Amino acid sequence: MASMPAEDATDPYLWLEDVTADRSLEWVRAHNTPTVDEFAGDGFEAMRKSALEVLDTDARIPYVRRRGEYLYNFWRDGANPRGLWRRTTLDSYRGAAPDWDVLIDLDELARTDGENWVWSGANVIRPHHNRALVSLSRGGSDAVVVREFDMVKREFVAGGFEIPEAKTRIGWEDDDTVLVGTDFGADSLTESGYPRVVKRWRRGQDLAQAETLFTGASTDVVVAAGCDRTPGFERTLLSRAIDFFNEEVYELRDGELIRIDAPTDASVSVHRQWILIDLRTDWYIGTASYRAGSLLAADYEEFLAGTAECRVVFEPDAHTALHHYAWTRDRLVLVTLHDVASRVEVVTPGDWRRRPVAEVPANTNTVIAAADDTGDEIFLDSSGFDRPSRLLHGPVDGPLTEIKSAPEFFDGDGLEVTQYFATSADGTAIPYFVVRPPDATGVTLLGGYGGFEVARTPGYDGVLGRLWLARGGTYVLANIRGGGEYGPGWHTQAMRAGRHLVAEDFAAVAADLVNRGITTVEQLGAVGGSNGGLLMGIMLTAYPQLFGALVCQVPLLDMRRYHLLLAGASWVAEYGDPDDPAEWEFISKYSPYQNISADAQYPPVLITTSTRDDRVHPGHARKMTAALQDAGHRVWYYENIEGGHGGAADNAQAAFKSALSFSFLWRMLGGRD
Repeated sequence: MASMPAEDATDPYLWLEDVTADRSLEWVRAHNTPTVDEFAGDGFEAMRKSALEVLDTDARIPYVRRRGEYLYNFWRDGANPRGLWRRTTLDSYRGAAPDWDVLIDLDELARTDGENWVWSGANVIRPHHNRALVSLSRGGSDAVVVREFDMVKREFVAGGFEIPEAKTRIGWEDDDTVLVGTDFGADSLTESGYPRVVKRWRRGQDLAQAETLFTGASTDVVVAAGCDRTPGFERTLLSRAIDFFNEEVYELRDGELIRIDAPTDASVSVHRQWILIDLRTDWYIGTASYRAGSLLAADYEEFLAGTAECRVVFEPDAHTALHHYAWTRDRLVLVTLHDVASRVEVVTPGDWRRRPVAEVPANTNTVIAAADDTGDEIFLDSSGFDRPSRLLHGPVDGPLTEIKSAPEFFDGDGLEVTQYFATSADGTAIPYFVVRPPDATGVTLLGGYGGFEVARTPGYDGVLGRLWLARGGTYVLANIRGGGEYGPGWHTQAMRAGRHLVAEDFAAVAADLVNRGITTVEQLGAVGGSNGGLLMGIMLTAYPQLFGALVCQVPLLDMRRYHLLLAGASWVAEYGDPDDPAEWEFISKYSPYQNISADAQYPPVLITTSTRDDRVHPGHARKMTAALQDAGHRVWYYENIEGGHGGAADNAQAAFKSALSFSFLWRMLGGRD
């Protein structure tokens, strides 16, 4: 990031964007202390311990993915706060206490290296699974250090593939070759801070000498490559994300790039002989037309040749949308949402017939936890607001049986879950779920996100249950536009100039809760993070009369400068370009930082962020807090010195952050202990 001036006539708090400057960190510590002193008092330690018990318990389901003969899992608990990368066999996994074979003890590695390592995943070579490219983050940032790991010797490879800290994209081409995009130096990154150059790097070669395969534009979001090593279907695919929602995909064949000529705003994936195209907008090709939200399938080679007949695997309706999907070797598993409740179906390629999975409980949130794309095994996880997770396992064609279950972390007896619909300003019906304990006090917490086509679905949350529902608090989940609960159209109408719909929907739900007598304005709080943190900023400055308190986490708030900070340029497709006067016209109407009023009455707000967040710049939260204080409003602030975009680098930090937020909300909304 370019250096920032210390002061600016139009932005007196610009200096707070200098993330690690002494002056900035002194400001952070000076604001952390009174927040902790105020809300980490009586009862806080019990809440923190209760949350940590949920996060650390050994009774959680250890979710796995298959690699060859083993099931792999990454696990954190009280004894291993940084975590263990480990594996076991299916027979052992079926037991109550699986015999785990630990490959990497991250706590021990952090001590040995003198680093604050946070696990960021491992890319294991197929089909032998004898080497891995392990990604390690310092403090939870998106930037990682990549190191090659020998799965047989259980040690990092001396002189192997290793890349210093960067927002790297890397994958195996063969045992001695990787395809990598990273910070190669001048002009190798996009304006969003991600790789714009992909190279083929051979073992023993200096990284600077690696062969350039593809270079994108500096205005792209990211360029990436991957190699499918499936026997008989080996292919190398390269992609350039033009913006957050548009991507060109190519196959590198015999040294030439062949464009996969699908719509750029569609998601394209290839499995064996099939190509899948997930449409975000209507597609007209030849005499055929396909609706936005449809999933199409075709023979891959025929599609490249322009002779393919696209088959409709799924088409949405007014109530049902595609949520996600995954392949086994010979079947496609689909999860759809019907008014935000999950349905799971298995599709047979060729005739593309669908059949429901009978073992999936009704009215749950069910996701594909894992699917073996070289075999027939699937894991499905089902949960609800009042039902802990149940992990189903078996062959994709059935039968599936429960192989693991999560414990209950709070008493769900009598918990009432109801779906309502609020009417937004333009007349659109907006669904939301209300979760009420039998002794509900009226104190209510409303959550929402509303962006990037992310669907918010019902699910079990032990920390929320213990720290909120068990105390008599009501929880509400709003399925507002901007998300993906009803397919891509639910999102696209709320992009750029349509962004006001997100706030209008959330405000409509808040008002509806009061009108139905579920709560009162004084007892209604709201919480959101990242894009949801932006939503909280808008609620604070544009709809303050609707809430008794707000919690704004790792937020975007200065929409005049968001595209200049860290990964912000990658989100211009979502929010618009503030440097374009026509687009700043609509952005300026809601940008929280530019719309603070000293004359308005704002509810109290807690703003939290992380110093190590290298996705959403902590300057957003810092500057907003300073400006609100200067305007005389009640604002508390807490910044975790570690934690990345999730705001916490380990379970202990996550538990502290949760307890702090719930303590603030309970106090401000008049909760009774």
